Amino acid sequence: MKSLRLLYILILITLGAPVQAQIKEINPPNWWAGMEHSSLQLMIYGPGIGSLTAEVQGKGPLQKTEVENPNYLFLDWDTQGLAAGTYTLIFKEAGVQKFSVDYQLQARKPSSALRQGFDSSDVVYLIMPDRFANGDPNNDQTNQTFEQANRDKIDGRHGGDLKGIIDRVDYLKDLGVTAVWNTPVLADNDRRGSYHGYACSDAYQIDPRFGTNEDYALLAKTLHQNGMKLIKDYVTNHWGLEHWMIKDLPFKDWIHQFSGENGYGQTNYRLSTVFDPNAAPSDTYLSEKGWFVPSMPDLNQSHPLVLNYLIQNAIWWVEYADLDGFRVDTYPYGEKEGMTRWTEAIMKEYPNFNIVGETWYSQAAHVAYWQKDSPVGAIQGFNGQLPSVMDFPFHMAAHEAFTDQPSWNKGLVQFYDVLANDFLYPNVNQLFLFIENHDTTRFNQLFPDHSAYKMALSILMTTRGIPQIYYGSEIGMLGDKSKGDGDLRRDFPGGWPSDSRDAVRPDQRTDAENKYFHTTRTLLQWRKNNEAIHRGKTVHYAPVDQVYVYFRLLEDQWVMVLANGSNSPKSIDLQKFKEVWTAPKEAYWVFDQKTNPVPKTLTVQARDVIILSHR
Repeated sequence: MKSLRLLYILILITLGAPVQAQIKEINPPNWWAGMEHSSLQLMIYGPGIGSLTAEVQGKGPLQKTEVENPNYLFLDWDTQGLAAGTYTLIFKEAGVQKFSVDYQLQARKPSSALRQGFDSSDVVYLIMPDRFANGDPNNDQTNQTFEQANRDKIDGRHGGDLKGIIDRVDYLKDLGVTAVWNTPVLADNDRRGSYHGYACSDAYQIDPRFGTNEDYALLAKTLHQNGMKLIKDYVTNHWGLEHWMIKDLPFKDWIHQFSGENGYGQTNYRLSTVFDPNAAPSDTYLSEKGWFVPSMPDLNQSHPLVLNYLIQNAIWWVEYADLDGFRVDTYPYGEKEGMTRWTEAIMKEYPNFNIVGETWYSQAAHVAYWQKDSPVGAIQGFNGQLPSVMDFPFHMAAHEAFTDQPSWNKGLVQFYDVLANDFLYPNVNQLFLFIENHDTTRFNQLFPDHSAYKMALSILMTTRGIPQIYYGSEIGMLGDKSKGDGDLRRDFPGGWPSDSRDAVRPDQRTDAENKYFHTTRTLLQWRKNNEAIHRGKTVHYAPVDQVYVYFRLLEDQWVMVLANGSNSPKSIDLQKFKEVWTAPKEAYWVFDQKTNPVPKTLTVQARDVIILSHR
């Protein structure tokens, strides 16, 4: 693990004690020439190293920032205009050279700055790596980590890893996925519950139970070779108690400290306080600065050194692993201004990149507040610079729409009301849509019939925004949040060598699993090349008798969706829609996967959906 941390640093001992005894960490471990973020801040850690000064051989001294802890050295280095190559950092004490370290400025990948992030043409597949597939059982147990694999523990490590995902890229490609979002894969050395990865213990190191940094870069490369993108789950709000920097803080206010044990102070989870004009200051303070849970110290994004560390770390991973986007956990829990500067710095480096924040609110106005150029945020003079936000109101509508007793204000009208709030968003195509994820009860658990899944997935795949599906839902997987988060994150069948069958293989799926898979694959593969879905205008009609009809329109292309949420068939006179649509003689019927005639009156069966398209 240590050798990986210093992979790009060649250490030359010239004078004094062995440098290994003095330098334990250099972050970032390397950088790149030609970066927009050229003002590099090196954080160097080792016993007593704070007493030293440093210079770049032949380039002059580096500016030193004093910190409380003598085991840290923060050095500012302007790399603007420097060519790629090896640069020697000379460390001195009282003017006497002690040792030198070779540091790499690497050449950037071609067009790195112009990389294209995920967008509304994509379908994102969310994977919890520990529960998806165990490609390398040899890394299930390591000497560097407390928690070892045990599939009998619902909240324990199960052994899934990066190789397991790499081995199943063909499956994802066949399904029609175009982007993969993994829950965090950085080192998380919590003594229990570490499988989810949200309590980082080393921000520059992949957890050894998932693989290596090289494995992560290989995952991105493999996905790219198959026409898919990789989205990194990034956590700006907190680290874990086992993080080596938390165990020896550079300064006390690197994290938010309270009077409780270990400096713990509980957040109130009241995310509206950060924009509520009536909020008590103490409530806003607790929302932003309180710890998410006792094992996750809250990072102080208002401190310039903390913020710069997070910015550089994020950029490092984009360059190193060739990433296509970030999903940022607990976005509104961080300090509002610090999070804005973090987002702005990354988007300045990569103008076509994408970052989606987890904005867990039930109200559309609250979600819209965070999106870049939001008219809602502008009321308070705020622009969060965040390109994409998670549409939790859409998710909540999906869990309310399929009631057994629909009425005029329930059922599919829930989706209609969500889209009625689109005027609040500056860019609806950048809304991140989902009906479930790793924190919510699985949709198939709530509605264990294929018809509900087919209808919900159809709406997810045809409305505005960037749709995300959750691993295993395509085969009808269940998961009940009332039984704990571990139940939402069950093992994908066949991901382990000891499993009796592999649901990746059609011949080993049950008939029900194949039915779910066929529906999912049909929609995803069709969506890939439909520009009207990717960026077309939405026109929808108020649901009548639980029939919801809407169009996606783009020049001469169109898609028509007819969803019947009632328990009886409904006949629909298509002339009703002539104001936006000229009925053709024929159209592509998505679920039939062929072109058929279009009748003047169309019957939609109970709890069913029809999708027609034309280009």
